Amino acid sequence: MKAGHSPLLGDAPELDAIVDFLRGIGLKVVAGTVPVDAVLSAMTVQRGALVYDPAQPGRVGDLLHEAGHLAVTDPALRDTLSQVGDDPAEEMAAIAWSYAAAMAIGIPTATLFHAAYKGGPDYLVAAFAGGSFIGLPMLQYWRMAAHSGEKGPRFPAMRTWLRPPMTCRS
Repeated sequence: MKAGHSPLLGDAPELDAIVDFLRGIGLKVVAGTVPVDAVLSAMTVQRGALVYDPAQPGRVGDLLHEAGHLAVTDPALRDTLSQVGDDPAEEMAAIAWSYAAAMAIGIPTATLFHAAYKGGPDYLVAAFAGGSFIGLPMLQYWRMAAHSGEKGPRFPAMRTWLRPPMTCRS
C-alpha cells in the first residue's frame, strides 16, 4: 500500500484513540517521518517504537497490526526492533492482538480488516465474527490471553497487552 487510494492516516477519526491506547499499554508511539523504503508508507518500527506519519496515506487497521507485532515480540528484543519479523506465529498473533485491541478501543472489525488488508478482509471478518480467532493460541501460549476453561475474561479481553518474559512451564 505505498500510494493507492488510502486516505491520509492523520484524517482517520480513530487515530487519536489508537495512539492513546497504545501509549497507555506501554508501547512507544511517535509521530515522525517514515522512510520512503518502508513497507507501509505511513508507519514503520524503529528502535522499538511505532513511528507513524499522519501526512501519508495509511489505514488505522495497519497501525494496530504493526503495534501488534511490537506487543507480541519477545520483551528482551522489543526495544531493539527496527522492523517486524516474518515469523508466522508472531504474524498470526499480531492479527489476533490487533483484533483484541480494536475491540477494546471500539473500532469496527471492517475498519481493522480493511479492503487492502492481506489480500482482502472477508475471510478474517467472517472468522473473527464466528469465533475462529486466528492467532489466539499463540496469545494463550505467551499467557497474554486466557485459555478456555481458565477463570477470567474471555478473548478478545486480554490478560496483558504486552508479551511477558517467558518462564519455564511444567
